Amino acid sequence: AGLFLASCSNQKEAEENMNPLLSTYDTPFDVPPFDRIENRHFLPAIDQAIAEQEAEIAAIVNNTAEPDFKNTIEALDASGMRLREVTNIFGNLQSANTSEELQKLAKEASPKLSAHRDNIQLNEKLFERVKAVYVQKDQLDLTPEQAMLLEKTYKRFARNGADLNPEQKEKLRKINEELSLLSLQFDENLLAETNNFKLVIDNEADLTGLPESVIAAAADAARESGEDGKWVFTVHKPSLIPFLQYSDKRELREKLLKAYINRGDNNNQYDNKKIAARQAALRVERANLLGYETHADYVLEENMAKNPEKVYR
Repeated sequence: AGLFLASCSNQKEAEENMNPLLSTYDTPFDVPPFDRIENRHFLPAIDQAIAEQEAEIAAIVNNTAEPDFKNTIEALDASGMRLREVTNIFGNLQSANTSEELQKLAKEASPKLSAHRDNIQLNEKLFERVKAVYVQKDQLDLTPEQAMLLEKTYKRFARNGADLNPEQKEKLRKINEELSLLSLQFDENLLAETNNFKLVIDNEADLTGLPESVIAAAADAARESGEDGKWVFTVHKPSLIPFLQYSDKRELREKLLKAYINRGDNNNQYDNKKIAARQAALRVERANLLGYETHADYVLEENMAKNPEKVYR
């Protein structure tokens, strides 16, 4: 009986400790089991997924066979599947249903993910294999899809510092890490400003022009925020857009629109001006390090315009 109870206890503990992000979902269409995923599961899953991709990259680098499309480009493209899946789930939850705990986890995860990306992009031996396949691309008889994957893979390494010297690579790592954290802080400030603003209307005459459904939603929002008998509008899009579209009150439309466009520019604890300036400076520094005159030159190279001059024209 004692052994049976201990076995049951161990089984229960194992079930509680099982990370659904690291298990087979066994759900229709492999949809993530959100009912079983808890915030505590994310960092361990990210750590393990990073370790798995590191092993996959090591297998590519240490392959004694001559580099070819299958054992290098295809293998690299197939690596990190679990990491992509875990970070997609985490990123979507953070965007659609964030919380202070998720934001804290993002700050812990971001430097790890930035370092991991750099460990791959700045891996000299890995780039040597990619380059070895790339230089013989015209003799490989690739399909259009394979040719595009090879081109994109090579450019991704070249554009992200694979040819830099060790000192430059270390500088690039620090820039990338700081940019990833600044981006998180910028988004957190933007979210706080979005959540903090409320346009409270207590005069029914100020609702003219608004459809009944919009008025009802504003009344519900007011009750939820302790403003019974009033109407609350916010700068969240489902509230903002109908008000701007239908309200007859120009001064109220102006107030709501200005609240939206001035988020992060109110000289308070959520102000983003210094963060934006630092991001701009770091992006220029990174672009120069990678051989580009400006951040725009770096970004546009992969887009239709190709350079800033064409954009302005």
